[in-house]
Amino acid sequence: MHPDLTAIRTEYARAGLDESDLDPSPTRQIERWLREAIDAGHPEPTAMTLATATSGGEPSARVVLLKGVDARGLVFFTNYESAKGNDLAENPRACANLFWVLLERQIRVNGAVVKVTREESEAYFRSRPRESQLGAWASEQSGVLEGRAALEARLAAVRERFGDGEVVCPPHWGGFRVVPDRVELWQGRPSRLHDRLRYTRIDDQRWRVERLSP
Repeated sequence: MHPDLTAIRTEYARAGLDESDLDPSPTRQIERWLREAIDAGHPEPTAMTLATATSGGEPSARVVLLKGVDARGLVFFTNYESAKGNDLAENPRACANLFWVLLERQIRVNGAVVKVTREESEAYFRSRPRESQLGAWASEQSGVLEGRAALEARLAAVRERFGDGEVVCPPHWGGFRVVPDRVELWQGRPSRLHDRLRYTRIDDQRWRVERLSP
């Protein structure tokens, strides 16, 4: 028996969102909501859907982990030769979405994407667990595998290569920064009349805030 998806309803009534609630800086506002999600014990509070497209407009989306937020934008790390890395090499723009269902809110960020500095990538790589460091060398991310055994063999070869020594950051691995030009905050409200407030960049220091129809 198939579930009746049309009968699934959730009435959002936890909070509202007013223009007076917003920080003048959208990235500081993102940090505020992220901190509230963490404090609320939200599962995977840094999970972020990242949507990219090829130069021909073929879209693709996946969940990555947000690893940094500051005035410059939102940072995540990946294999530069992955599907997302290739998309961003062709078409360096993205849309990122953070959704915290327990708080009935989400944030959508649109903007250009640039690589972080090599120093930033290496610093973050050093902070990762050793097994994750080895995995970055073993995985040809998004490449076709003959089977799980092939991946395990690559990992074994990487373990032998580095032994007990330092695992250096692969040259094909590092961070990207989404530099926002639009940031939309969404707070669920009753009867699907949600609050939607959007920042639009005017220049390096100024943002316009507008309310959008739900």
